[in-house]
Formats: sequence, structure tokens, C-alpha cells
Amino acid sequence: MLKKSFALCFASLCLPMVAQAAQLNVEIEIPRLDVAEYHRPYVALWIEQGNQHVADLAVWYDLKMKNNEGEKWLKDMRQWWRRSGRTLSFPIDGVSSATRAVGKHQLSFDSQNPVLSKLPAGDYQLLVEAAREVGGRELIKIPFTWPPQAEHTETAQGSTELGAIVLQVKP
Repeated sequence: MLKKSFALCFASLCLPMVAQAAQLNVEIEIPRLDVAEYHRPYVALWIEQGNQHVADLAVWYDLKMKNNEGEKWLKDMRQWWRRSGRTLSFPIDGVSSATRAVGKHQLSFDSQNPVLSKLPAGDYQLLVEAAREVGGRELIKIPFTWPPQAEHTETAQGSTELGAIVLQVKP
């Protein structure tokens, strides 16, 4: 029995250590608006360092409009469009998805993600921009450090097109 326990203990020490992946979790709230004509907002989520675009994480737009009509409204997310959108071909694999309904939406990215795996250590900003047909525009910025040394949560509150944005980074 002692030999088995020793062998199991030794074997577990010889196994390669499994590294925990750092995480970037985002909760985006799309608020319920009391308006006569409601359209789901287009939303872009990206990372910048200073004022330089680093990577796109998500772009929500109307993918199902005939003749790709939904793409022509992407430029209404002005900051994202100027920094990145106008140079891209849509849909973007792993980034583009459909607009979202009213409510809270969770997105999670880890250090194995192609974007975050190439992100050098440093200080960044998460930007979330929303634009809605027959509505307004809103841009929210939340600072963060990558890779995170400790778990940290930041919250920002939108005032029109976006509700609460919660950014959680975990080592």
C-alpha cells in the first residue's frame, strides 16, 4: 500500500503543471428604452492602448439583412469604425454576431484567445460603443492591465444606449 501511495504521489509531481488561463470577462447591459420605434443597437467591443486600436473582441450587428444591408450601418459606431471597422471584411470569424435583445450579456475571453494570447503586458482600455437606428450613440471606456496580477473588477454606467458595463480580469 505504501508503494502505491508513493508511486501515485511521485507520478503527480512528474506531470506537467497545467497553467491557469488569465480571463477577461465582460457583462454588457442593453437597457430597455421607452421609445416609439425601438431597434436593437449595434455594439462594438475592442481594446486600445493609448489611443491606438489593438484588437476587436466583438461586433454585434444585423447579419440577416438581405444583400448584407446590415453592414452599411456599422459606420454609425463612429469611433470603432474610424479605428478599425472600415478596414475589415464582414462577417469576421469569431468576432461578428447578431444584435442582442434587452438584458445583460456575458462575454468571456481567456489568454488562449487569439487576441489576448498576443497581447503584450501593459495598460489597456476596453471600449464598448453602441449605436441604434432612430436612436443615439454611446461610448464607454474602462481601463485594465494585462496580464492581470490579481482579480479586479471595474464598472462603468452608460446613460442612454448602454446600461452597466462590468469588466472583470482574473489571473
